[in-house]
Amino acid sequence: MTETTTFALVGARVLPIDSAPLESGTVLVRDGRIEAVGPTEAVAVPDGVERIDAAGRWVLPGLIDAHVHLGVWEEGEGWAGQDTNEMTDPVMAAARAIDAINPREQGFDDALQGGITTVNVNPGSGNPIGGQAVALKTYGRYVDEMVLRNPSGVKAALGENPKRVYGEQKKTPSTRLGVALVLRKAFSAARSYQARVSAADGAPVDTDLVSEILVKVLEREIPWRQHCHRADDIATAVRLAEEFGYDLVLDHGTESYLLADILAEKQIPVLYGPLIVSRSKVEVRERSLRAPGILDRAGVPVSLITDHPVVPIEHLITQVALAVREGMDRDAALRAVTVNPARVLGVEDRVGSLAPGKDADLVVWSADPLDLQSRVLRVWIDGVEVYTYDEAASSGRVRPRV
Repeated sequence: MTETTTFALVGARVLPIDSAPLESGTVLVRDGRIEAVGPTEAVAVPDGVERIDAAGRWVLPGLIDAHVHLGVWEEGEGWAGQDTNEMTDPVMAAARAIDAINPREQGFDDALQGGITTVNVNPGSGNPIGGQAVALKTYGRYVDEMVLRNPSGVKAALGENPKRVYGEQKKTPSTRLGVALVLRKAFSAARSYQARVSAADGAPVDTDLVSEILVKVLEREIPWRQHCHRADDIATAVRLAEEFGYDLVLDHGTESYLLADILAEKQIPVLYGPLIVSRSKVEVRERSLRAPGILDRAGVPVSLITDHPVVPIEHLITQVALAVREGMDRDAALRAVTVNPARVLGVEDRVGSLAPGKDADLVVWSADPLDLQSRVLRVWIDGVEVYTYDEAASSGRVRPRV
């Protein structure tokens, strides 16, 4: 998006997330960035700047869903829209989600209606190593202009999914120990590649696309995004991370609350969810709406995710409300869809809270967003209004992606 505007949201209840709520606050935006946030009486709005009366409304930063399959698993498209898993080789570290994302998929509009302005699009969990994730804004004409960080991590999987996929093909891995072996072999090969490159001292080395990206993980340039549900798989994920020395993020972590003390001690982030799904397989029998609160109280950095389209992305805030109902601290729950996932994605300098210098990704809610009767009224990304709800007509409109 090239268009930016300068305006001020005035008189709203403002939740900056990283600072105290403002009962009557103003957010001043200039050229796509937040210039000032504060009490309405303390923020001077320059002459000529558009003043948007937001009295009685709530203003929050755009929400963040750090685990989705938007654009690579297209709803209603059948096989034609299914590009989530390249299940022809167990090690697909060189595959990139960005190459399969359709930014015109309906789910991106649904995200805006749910107040979500940043997502992390992952490959699926059919492979032990599925490929590279990408962090995106949820509005744009083509995917490259939406990128916040690419790659934002490497997706890997333990447990039922990869052992089922390759077990059915009668090849390795067909067991949990086989999946862990595939990961060890890949990282061992990457260490050897890393040593060859270092020894070459700038001389050409035969390119190994898989090892190149895994070296970035080993050097902690990007995190390792480990799909796992059961506590024993979580323990394996921790064991492998400590063996090879990379930054670990747990995706889903269904039984992570059973190991909350260990994860807190090691400060391993958990992207918990989806929360409002059936117990569709053995691994998720212990899913609990209480889990996010247990993790947070133990000191685990926790985020909430939809795994869209497993849970439709516009219901991210529904999961937040349910987690609060089941004991999660309200402020912690809002952080779980703002600053916490921003830090996991490495984009906290741009999104996740309302503060001077950050991107003007703003959402106006009709009332408290944790009241499920509330709705998103207006959304700005980089200072451009991309979604507007007409209360008189009871309908919303997404800015055309042209």
